[in-house]
Amino acid sequence: MWINADLGEGCAHDETLFKIVDWANIASGGHAGDEHSIRRACMLALEHGVQVGAHPSYPDRAGFGRQKPEGSTAQLLGELKRQMDFFDNIATKLGCCPAHFKPHGQLYNDAAFQAAEAELLINLAHAFPHLKLLALANSPLVAWARSAGIEVIEEAFPDRAYLSTGALAPRSQPGAVLHDPVQVKLQAELIVRGGPLQCLDGSSRVVTAQTLCVHGDNAQALDNAKAVRAALTEHDQDTFSGAS
Repeated sequence: MWINADLGEGCAHDETLFKIVDWANIASGGHAGDEHSIRRACMLALEHGVQVGAHPSYPDRAGFGRQKPEGSTAQLLGELKRQMDFFDNIATKLGCCPAHFKPHGQLYNDAAFQAAEAELLINLAHAFPHLKLLALANSPLVAWARSAGIEVIEEAFPDRAYLSTGALAPRSQPGAVLHDPVQVKLQAELIVRGGPLQCLDGSSRVVTAQTLCVHGDNAQALDNAKAVRAALTEHDQDTFSGAS
């Protein structure tokens, strides 16, 4: 299992996070990011051997991608393709080889459970068939996309609380964002070992994933990333010891 992070959003810890994570989802101009930030992120990725991918979003810089725009589905699909092309052109000129993409924020959460937004991402994925789609683990989008022939990587969140539906708890709810690296590490350990997570609504849920996401815009992003890396390293060591 590997760590991915949403980077290139103008946050404080990007440069150090590139030393810890395996995959970087780079803001592509919708909610954040411009040519300079994409170039810088890609150069850091090359320096540290990190795989890069686009991080397209609803075109809402003022609200950090939280507001779905008015207009037709075709217009929104065109905007997302523009963001993907913008990122891809910069990355490839620098020698990066994008291998995935991950929708950002509200688009990510909407598409995980809502058929219309999921179809939008599936169409976007078909327009970039060489890219894998990062999606919320165990969500309906995973099955819908795979049925459409899309290669999906399922991700889970050590730094976010869940609801019983498998959705991420809205950030407006107390406790939705985990700030304590000790708690983040514990949740990462539960995910990789298949243990049940305690949901905000009092239920428990097992989340099965292939990658863990650390949010780069969290004030504790660096400590959280170190905690998740420690959890994965300890799990690998335990697995190796148990097999010997």
